[in-house]
Amino acid sequence: MEIDKIVNVVKERTPSLLGRGDFKRFSILLPLIKKDNDVHILFEVRSNQLRRQPGEICFPGGKMDPTDRDERHTAIRETMEELGLNESDITNVSPLDYFVSPFGTIIYPFVGVINNPDEIQPNPAEVGEVFSVPLSFFQSNPPQIFKVKFHVEPEENFPFNDIIGGENYKWQVRGMDECFYYYEDRVIWGLTAGILKHFLEVIEKSPK
Repeated sequence: MEIDKIVNVVKERTPSLLGRGDFKRFSILLPLIKKDNDVHILFEVRSNQLRRQPGEICFPGGKMDPTDRDERHTAIRETMEELGLNESDITNVSPLDYFVSPFGTIIYPFVGVINNPDEIQPNPAEVGEVFSVPLSFFQSNPPQIFKVKFHVEPEENFPFNDIIGGENYKWQVRGMDECFYYYEDRVIWGLTAGILKHFLEVIEKSPK
């Protein structure tokens, strides 16, 4: 291949996340509602019938379908399906920072407003219950943060002889912060807490 053709191929492409095609993509909505003349954040408790993470607290969301227009559409669709809402009930949907997990997924979080929370009818196959927490509670109660450390474990036939340092190679091992919010008898942690913390930082940094 001629060098000019190579240059043109690279110049005309739109860069993306390296290896994106191998990642599973999920979208999540952090729902805001008005309750008792205050702003609340709505949470779901995952149904005990679910195979993955039954009973845990989360936001509405799920995996992108091939027919979804984009990540925003996925977040709205999943919220409609899980909470029994119409698309017109969910407004002002805006993106937060997306998250590339160490477990082969890309998470696209959004913030949106549910205008008719009294009309929520949770899908019992996915949602055990819903509850809300005043935004002001999180603004005055920061999370407890704990570190989770990862370790490297090469497979048995890994070619140590082909790398400098061999079996004593100094891998760059990283960790991640896990946030925990405690509200009454509820424990909000994991990805849900991480997205919540990011959202609170975004609105805290905004002009007063």
